[in-house]
Amino acid sequence: VEVTTNDGLVMRSWYRAAEDGRPTVVLFHGNAGHIGHRAFKARVFMKAGFGMMLVGYRGYGGNPGKPTEEGLFEDARAALQFLDGQGGTPENVVLYGESLGSGVAVRMAAERAPVAPVGALILEAPYTSIADVAAHHYPYLPARLLVRDRYDSLAVIAKIRTPLLIIHGEVDRTIPTRFGRT
Repeated sequence: VEVTTNDGLVMRSWYRAAEDGRPTVVLFHGNAGHIGHRAFKARVFMKAGFGMMLVGYRGYGGNPGKPTEEGLFEDARAALQFLDGQGGTPENVVLYGESLGSGVAVRMAAERAPVAPVGALILEAPYTSIADVAAHHYPYLPARLLVRDRYDSLAVIAKIRTPLLIIHGEVDRTIPTRFGRT
C-alpha cells in the first residue's frame, strides 16, 4: 500500500487485513534492512490469521526522503492513519517495534494512549534512548551530546497503559539487555 505522510512523502508499506476477530500487528523494523527483510516475521502472524502491516520508512527500501527521528514518526503516523481507515478498532492493533523501531512503536503507543490506546505493545531489543546506546558504545566521547535523533523511549513509555511484551537476546551486541530491562 502507499500512504502519504503529513509532509507530503508517499511511503510504500506492506499490508494484509486480519481475519475476523483477529488483531493487526504493525511492525516497525530496525535500522538494518527494510520491510522485505522482515517477511519471515510477518509470515508467522499471517498464518495465524492476524492482519499485518510492515511500515516502510523514508530512505529505506526505495522510499523517498531521508530518515530522521521526526520523519520516521511521521511515517508511522501515516501508516496508522491508513490502518484506522480500514475499519478496525484501536484495541485490535498490536504495535511491534524491533530495535530502532522500538522507539517508533513506543512513541506511537504513547501518542495514542490518551484517546485510542492500542491493544498491546511488543518491543524487541528495545532501548531507553539512542543517546544511551551511543554512550554505551562510545564511552570516551560525549556521545549523548552528539546524538541528534534521540528516540527517548524512557521519557514517554510511562504514558502507555497497555499490555507490554519485551523480547531481548542476552548476546545482543548492539543494544545491551539492561536498556530493555530499564
